Amino acid sequence: MNGFSAHLENKELPDNTKKGKICAFSKLFQFLDFDQLSTVFAAAGLDGIDLTVRPDGHIEPERVKTDLPKAVIAARKNGIEVPMITTSITDADNILNQEVLKTAADNGVVYYRTGPLYYDYSKPILENLENTRKIFDKLAVFNEKTGIHGAYQNHYSQPRIGNPVWDLWYILKEINPIWMSCQYDIWHAAVVGYTSWETGLRLLSTYIKTRCIKDFNWISHNGKMIPEPVPLGDGQINFDTYFKLVKELKLNGDITLGIEYPVLSGEEVNLPMKAKTDKALAVLKRDADKLKSMMAKNLAI
Repeated sequence: MNGFSAHLENKELPDNTKKGKICAFSKLFQFLDFDQLSTVFAAAGLDGIDLTVRPDGHIEPERVKTDLPKAVIAARKNGIEVPMITTSITDADNILNQEVLKTAADNGVVYYRTGPLYYDYSKPILENLENTRKIFDKLAVFNEKTGIHGAYQNHYSQPRIGNPVWDLWYILKEINPIWMSCQYDIWHAAVVGYTSWETGLRLLSTYIKTRCIKDFNWISHNGKMIPEPVPLGDGQINFDTYFKLVKELKLNGDITLGIEYPVLSGEEVNLPMKAKTDKALAVLKRDADKLKSMMAKNLAI
């Protein structure tokens, strides 16, 4: 028996009864430096930052020892935290990956999102799933040693592992969710399973440690229907149903608010920094306020 049974001794499962922090994903705010970013996120009423620590991110992995402490200090100066980071990590044996995770844990980061993995359709599906479990098992072992929690995001793109959601359950079902779990993304789940995402959420609930919240509309593009990101509450997702199910399943881990629609228009990228910062705050606060309103309505918090 691997993973879950092997690592569960003397450990307790996560306490899902506690309200988690509300963070936001920093990807589309990378035009802001650490001080500007933390000032904007704090002014928007957030608890923390989900910081990109990956190639072309807010922090390049090679600079993690220098830059991550600076980002954490800037956040704390503004009364918020950096409880989670988003990475490209999929290999527990890679020295740079180990350095990123050790530095993150040393600076108070609790969760990290891994990088994506993909199906090799020249091999049977079950072989793909078993190979992915081996990758997750090794990450879980390193995470336990380091004291940081890993999570893999379900994502609608093909041929990505996690696209149908049930595959993540199969991979994770024998791995201790304290150390390796899922960052459940309602947008991607709803795109893939427009009428079945509720069942997938129930199936995966034990292994959901953090959640990503964003919204979309279907649009026609080159003769195909594709999802387009929109402000929270303006799209297709039934958040009343989602949050009622979250309450039923007692899912209260940290949340990352995903702003995927443009923060700055084409003309606005050339504005003075003060104007760009003001626009970033307006966009972020709008969705943060909407999220809090949804949660207050459906979770009574």
